[in-house]
Amino acid sequence: MMLARVADSLYWIGRYIERAEHMSRLSDVMLNATLDQNDAVVQVARVALAAVGDPENHLADKAHLEAVQAMIFDRDDGGSVVTSLARARENARQVRDQITTETWERLNMLYLRVTDSYAENQFAQASSSFLHNIIADLHLFKGAADATMSHGEGWGFLMLGVYLERAQLIARLLDACFGDKVDRNRLNDHLAQMAVLRMACALEPYLRAYTADIQPRYLLEFLLFDQDFPRSIRFTTARIEEHLTKLARHAEATGRAGPERLAGRLSARLEFADMDEAQGPSAILGAVAAECSRIHLAIYETFVAYPLEQRLPA
Repeated sequence: MMLARVADSLYWIGRYIERAEHMSRLSDVMLNATLDQNDAVVQVARVALAAVGDPENHLADKAHLEAVQAMIFDRDDGGSVVTSLARARENARQVRDQITTETWERLNMLYLRVTDSYAENQFAQASSSFLHNIIADLHLFKGAADATMSHGEGWGFLMLGVYLERAQLIARLLDACFGDKVDRNRLNDHLAQMAVLRMACALEPYLRAYTADIQPRYLLEFLLFDQDFPRSIRFTTARIEEHLTKLARHAEATGRAGPERLAGRLSARLEFADMDEAQGPSAILGAVAAECSRIHLAIYETFVAYPLEQRLPA
């Protein structure tokens, strides 16, 4: 069994990398919406700010460019891009022997670029290009990890972090659009609906599935239930179950069977869910958020914070 601290670091690298990419994409879509100068701008901004978790509305009073700049560079915000990359790099540094040179170099170069003293000036001069480069480099990091790391336990914890973070982020995005507390007119504009699909990197996959007929119900169903799209919640929860099932084989000595059972239950719920029979989007999204939190706690109980005597021979 892998050391708990190593598993923990790899798990959090995956989470922070996914968080940085998601925040960069939300920021980019929000900025692009402001260029169009139409009624969709307000809807897109509200969705983006709600999706990043702005409970005190401290970003809502800022100009769009200023709000995005905070989402990227605010070192006091645990969810900002620069904070996420800094934490991912620190975790990678602690387990440098567990990742490949290619993955370390990609992450380190990206961290140095976003923390450079000229980074904010570069962002101000070419915001979209700056954000696209971050997203592209994060894709390269994932590609390098996939192509160069052994797909064993370490890889499993890394991908577990990616998919659990992704499931929670997409659930939060959908809740910002369709939750019970949301104004039903928040997503009534065609351009705003396209923007939400772009926030999930889903515009082209959606159009291939539904052609150009963009409707809120279809958008919700696609991002919730599509079994082939890698950012749908159904797809991500299936991958969480898959990785936990493999990792659980190494944890049989604990006598625990928590995280893989929870993941299997959530995956099955989404596989057989029916929007017409459900109590509304909030019920499904709330269940996803709650189950993901339980899975996270169970991962810690099983692989990270287990009692020492469970690993020592009798």
